[in-house]
Order: sequence, then structure tokens, then C-alpha cells
Amino acid sequence: MNIASKYNPKVTEEKWYNFWEEHGFFHSEPNEKPSYTIVIPPPNVTGVLHMGHMLNNTIQDILIRKARMSGFNACWVPGTDHASIATEAKVVNKLKEQGVNKSDLTREEFLDHAWEWTHEHGGLILEQLKKLGASCDWERTKFTLDDDLSESVTQVFVDLYNKGKIYRGYRMVNWDPEAKTNISDEEVIYKEKNGKLYYVAYQIEGEEDTITIATTRPETILGDTAICVNPNDERFTQYHGKKAIVPVVGRVIPIITDEYVDMEFGTGALKITPAHDVNDYELGKKHHLEIIDILDDDAKLNEFGLQFKGMDRFVARKAFAKELKEEGALVKAEDYKNKVGTSERTGAVIEPKLSVQWFLKMKDITQPAIDAVANNEVKLFPDKYRNTWNHWLENVHDWNISRQLWWGHQIPAWYYGDGQVDFVVAHDADEALSLAKEKTGKEGLTLNDLKQDEDALDTWFSSWLWPISVFDGINNPDNAEINYYYPTKDLVTGPDIIFFWVARMVMAGYEFRDEKPFENVYFTGIVRDKQRRKMSKSLGNSPDPIDLMNKYGADGVRVGLMLSSAAGNDLLFDEDLCLQGRNFANKIWNAFRLIHNWEVSDNEETKAAKYANDWFESKFNRTLADMEINFEKFRISDALMGLYKLTWDDFCSTYLETIKPGYEEPIPVKTRDKAVAFLEDLIKLLHPFMPFLTEEIWQTMEERKVEEALIIAAYPKSKNVNSADIERFEYSLEIISTIRNLRNEKQIALKETLEIYTENDYEFYAPVVEKLANAKLVLTENIPDDLFSFRVGKQEFYISLEDFIDPEEEIKKLTDEVAYLEGFLKSVRKKLSNDRFVNNAPDAVVEAERKKESDALEKIELIKEQISKLK
Repeated sequence: MNIASKYNPKVTEEKWYNFWEEHGFFHSEPNEKPSYTIVIPPPNVTGVLHMGHMLNNTIQDILIRKARMSGFNACWVPGTDHASIATEAKVVNKLKEQGVNKSDLTREEFLDHAWEWTHEHGGLILEQLKKLGASCDWERTKFTLDDDLSESVTQVFVDLYNKGKIYRGYRMVNWDPEAKTNISDEEVIYKEKNGKLYYVAYQIEGEEDTITIATTRPETILGDTAICVNPNDERFTQYHGKKAIVPVVGRVIPIITDEYVDMEFGTGALKITPAHDVNDYELGKKHHLEIIDILDDDAKLNEFGLQFKGMDRFVARKAFAKELKEEGALVKAEDYKNKVGTSERTGAVIEPKLSVQWFLKMKDITQPAIDAVANNEVKLFPDKYRNTWNHWLENVHDWNISRQLWWGHQIPAWYYGDGQVDFVVAHDADEALSLAKEKTGKEGLTLNDLKQDEDALDTWFSSWLWPISVFDGINNPDNAEINYYYPTKDLVTGPDIIFFWVARMVMAGYEFRDEKPFENVYFTGIVRDKQRRKMSKSLGNSPDPIDLMNKYGADGVRVGLMLSSAAGNDLLFDEDLCLQGRNFANKIWNAFRLIHNWEVSDNEETKAAKYANDWFESKFNRTLADMEINFEKFRISDALMGLYKLTWDDFCSTYLETIKPGYEEPIPVKTRDKAVAFLEDLIKLLHPFMPFLTEEIWQTMEERKVEEALIIAAYPKSKNVNSADIERFEYSLEIISTIRNLRNEKQIALKETLEIYTENDYEFYAPVVEKLANAKLVLTENIPDDLFSFRVGKQEFYISLEDFIDPEEEIKKLTDEVAYLEGFLKSVRKKLSNDRFVNNAPDAVVEAERKKESDALEKIELIKEQISKLK
């Protein structure tokens, strides 16, 4: 068979991916095997592949392929998330470009546009994952708005409402004026921004005196309903019980006292705007203050904004500050840096806003998630995330689950009567009507009398059910699939969604199935560039994954990602590592070609080959055992690095060189067969990391049936390791390395056979040394005095160099080396003669200096001996 001189990933990847899909190797059905299940963290349905996805899905594919080869019924469920805020924002922008506003459309009309957008742009990322080699069960692909998943969401909402765990409340929320919806605390990103701190004087009613406050948001003065001071602050005692006049507005407001006020912060006096600050809202409730909301949903000033009505909040800020100055109420304005809450999705500055929303009580359902991690029922890797987990869950707030969006799961609540006061929660409109009749006693009610809540549920309210709902475990809690595949085995995800998703899935698992959703959670690091910046489109530092795979092959990129991915730490991505991955693929391919092209004979194996076989077999088993430990700890990069060294250094560079026949000579068939067996085992270990290359080599080595494909071949199991075989062979390699260094140092060509003498038995290392170092070993008790000596371990070796070196030049060179070492020895002894150093330095440091002294003395003695032999 004529094998290509170079590995061609472009041809190979499509060929083998189609082969795997066509023969159903990715598909899983419940059977007698133990299950191994992973559910993909569902990417946004209209998203495209980025480096974070590449890392996450490479790791998942490594785990699923290894499990499949290890005898598990491996099931990797793919899917996408409807991503309410992100998708709706894209659809709204598209409509704007066409001159259409969302407000001009009915809900149904808008959803038609959203589905059209989803069908047009959705699913691309899943197709891109195929290029990476992701061996997902594509027949199981799910979407969070699929009918059965939507039904699960409704069922859970109704169930939790009926348990008293979901309620409707009037609360301060985080309002995103760009997306026009509230978002959760976890979706607010705080960014440091440059702004101004305005000092504003409020006149005391009926007096000339003023009280000064400091604010970064002067426009909210329009909504002030009190000034608050600490009752213990003597600076303001005379104002207790008095009233102040809001500048520009002219409204008279009370001056109240509360120990909440920090006397050291700002001026010590606090303006209270209950509608636009969380803490002010709590003070407002406590002191029964009026609430004046000055902003509309677009963050523009409303009728309470007086002459500033219709202005954007930031425009109004400058205009209001100008008017304060003209009125003489602006004492001063200073440059000021403060952290401002922004929307994770849109980047808009968040506006605290009072609103009626739906909430899920979290206190009761969080405890099982705390216990699960504490008891190691759910294991977190790296373990450092346990503290993060506990801190958040022990301080959790009720989950605001409603969003002012149309794209998503519409809240299954129906209002009847006037306004949005009376409502029922039901699975569908017919059930809602029945409940409304029962609640009101009005049998004449019709569906026209009911109006479903306009809001959609938070996207995470569907994805927290993902490990259960993909197997229909909510709607059919005792079906065969949920009983077989659940709990899943491993979850691979980013630490940025530990609260949004991971913790909530654990809560859902215990709430709805009284069981954990997965056994292990592996948090990957964040992909950063060499300057440690997070990769992003805006910085232009994120390469296109598809371009990388076209350039280096999918296997090369997979290896490059994993080599730079220390367990759970941020990944410093360097494209050169993909080049290293491609070079690794070529090295393996060339090793395969070398073995394949050898002619064979019936000759006896050489001793060198026998020793090499014993050594590599034990080295393979030791590496395999280490890999298993690393996989258990999710140190997948370390597992690959061990395998990389075993393949490149031990197999390609040492083993094959040791057994390789002479030029145009055949190799003993027994040796060749052993090399093929080793290569097959290596290919099996490499397959989860480099699926395309390995399947190509596997299928080219010999003709195989479909059921003999590498993807389902049995993964090797570690056998006994003979440490003596490893130590003996690697002692031979030490001798070879020393001889090669000597050749380089003395500029002796490799073609020159060196005669090396020793007084010790050399039987166990001579064949390998003679083969790889081009040397002839001689055992003798009578070592001539004029030979050059070198030591490996405790054994001394001697070599005649007179035919290869100029004695005078060598003496000069060695004399210079002695002079350098004597100077070094002098500096070490000076340090050791210093009592202050010896008495105060750590014992280990002093001991290290003494070792330097003894090593230098030994080297000087050895070199002087060499000089004497050359004279």
C-alpha cells in the first residue's frame, strides 16, 4: 500500500466524521452497559464558535471518546439555548434596520420574525462543532424552546407556584433600558467609569441655612423625597425634624435620621430617592416616604422630570447640573471614579427600577445544593470553587425569574378582572379558565376574559432543567431514558456561570428528582491571549477557530488547546501551540510510515530490540497508570503531556531508533509485530485527543470491518510495570547521552566508532549503547593510564581520544576550565567561611553551598586527572 508522505487533515477529517455518523457510532440507546452521559452547556442558538467553546467542547469530546472506548454506553447530548435577551436584541435591531419598531407589532407577529431569524441563523455553531470532531449524539439535539422542553418549564412553574415557592412581588430590580427588561444581580457587571461627584446645597425651609449632599447622579434629585442624616452626627443635630427644599424642583421634603447613614462618607448627609436606589428604597419603606419614579423604560425622563421630560438620563444629567449652577445650588463638582452596574448582555448602564415581577424563593431549595458539595455527592474541580459555591448559596436572594421580553417561555399566569391584580397559574388557557371560574364563582367567564402575562421567563429558568428535560424527566419522570442516563456523569463548563446555571441545576435535580444532576463539575479556565487579556471580538485578539482548524487541522488545534490548558487555570493561548499540535500529528504519521515500510525477515530479534521492547512496555503501562490518575483529577492537559512525551520522546525518538534495522536491511518480523502492537496501543490512547489522525492510521494499518473502527476499539488497561526494565534501559540512555555530549564537545563525528572500556559488567546495557552511540564496549581489568574517563552514576568508563583530539589544545581548554572552577570554588568557600552566613542562613541553603563546594572539588580533580593523562 502506498502511504502518503504527509498527513492531510482536509481529506481525512470529513471522510472519517461522515463514516462515524453514517454508522451511528455517536448514537446511544439504553442497554446493558453502564451509562456515561454528558449534556452540553447549550450555546446561544444564533451563536458562532469562539475559543471558549473550542476549549470546552474539546474537553467534553476527549471525555466522551475515552468513555466510549472504555466500555461505557457513552451519550453526549447536544443542543442550543434560546437566549432570550441576546436573540430578542438581534431581532429588534434587524427590524429597526427595516424601519419596524417592536412596539408596532403584536406578540405573535414579533415571534414570527424571531423564529425566522432563529431558523436562518440558528444551529450554525453545532455544525461548526462537527469540524472540531465533537462526537455528540446529534439525533438527540435539543432546543430550549422545543415543545417538550417548553412543557417541562410550564410544569415546573406551576408546581413551584402551587408549593408556594413562586410569588409575585413589587421590588427594586436591575433595569436594562436597552433590552427593556429587568435582569438578575448575577447578570450585572460592575465597571469602573470616570464621572463627576456633584455637591448640591438644599435650603432649609424658612431659613437661610443650607445642607449639602454629594451625588454622582444629580438628575435623580428630581425624585428626592427626603434627606437623611445619622442621629449621632452632631453636625446636623439642629436640622432634626426640619424640612429642606429640593433645588430646581422646589419640593419640600423632610430631614430624617437613621443610623444607616455613614457619617464619614461624603458630606454625611444623604439624599433619598426611593425609586432609583436599592438602599434608598429600603429607607423609604422604613420611613414611609413617597416614591417618585422619574424615568420611563427607555431611561428617559417622564412627566416627573419637569422641563427635562423626554431627555435621555445622561443628557438630563448635564442639563440639570447646569441649572443647579445657574440657581447657585451647585457647590462644586469633582472628577470621580466609581463602579457602575452594566448589563452583561447589552452593556447598557443598569437603572434601579421599582417593578412588579415574579420571584422564586431560594432559601429552601439551596440547602440540598450546599449539602451535595459539602458531602462530595457533587464534586467540583478545581476544589477551590467550593468556597465560591458556599458563599453564594449561603447569601442567595430570591430569584427574579420574569423578563420583559417576548422571545422565550411566556409566564403561565392569566389575569382576570381589571388590571393585573387577580390571576391564576395554570398549564394552559383552558385550565386557567377553569381555575378562574372556581376562584371567582363566575361560571360565565370565557377565554376572552383572561389575559396571559406578557412577560417571558428568565432563560436560565429553562436551562436549569437541562439534564432532566433533555430526557423528558419532568413530563415523564419514570421513563426508561431518564432512569438510565440520569444522573449524568460529568459537566464541563466555565466558572462564569457557576451561579447562573451550575448551582441552579443542582437545586433543580434535588427539587424535582431528589437526586444530583451530575457527579463531577469541571470548570475550565478562561481563554486569554499571551498578554493575559480575555479574548474578545472588541479587542481583536481572538482568532477564528475555523481558520485555525483549516490551517493546522482539527487535531492540531485540539492538542494546542490542551497543551496550554492547565487544569482549571486560565488558558494562555498561543497559536504556536497549534503548530506544535500539527507537528505532533506529522511525527506520529511519519512513525507509522516508517514501521509500515519496513521489510521483514525471519531473523532472530537483536538483544537491543528485546531490551527496548521490555522497556517500552513498562514505560507505556506506567504512563497509562499516570494518565488514569490525571483523568480522575480532570488534569487532562497533564494526561496529554505524559502521552505526548511517551509518543514523541520514548516511542518515536528512542524505541524506533533502537529497533530500526540497518540501511536496506529487513527487520525481524517479531520485532516489527511488536512495534505495530505498540503503535496500535498508542493510537488508542491518542484517539480521544486526536480522533481524525488516529482513525486514519488505524484504518490504514490493515483492512478492518466497520465494527472494528477505532472509535469503539477497547481502551488499553494498565498492566504490571517492571521498574527494573525501565531503570536498566534508561541507564543505557544516560550512557548514550554522555557519549553524544562527549562527541559534540570533542567534535567527533558520529560515523567514528568509539572504543569504550569499563571494569564492570555491561551485558544489560551494551547492545543498546553500541547501537545508538556507535560505540564498542570492552570489558577489561587493565585500563591504560592515558585514557579519558567519564562517569555515569557510579560506574566509570574510559575512552581513548588520541585519534580524535589535539592534546595541546585539549590541555589548554581543560586548564581554562580548572581556572574557572577554582574561581567558583573560592567564592563558595568565602561564603562558607562567613560565620554570619553559616549561622543565620536556612540549613538547606548552607547545605546547598557545601554541595557546590564538594561538586567543584570533584570536577577539578577529574579534569586535572585528564590533563595529566594528556601530557
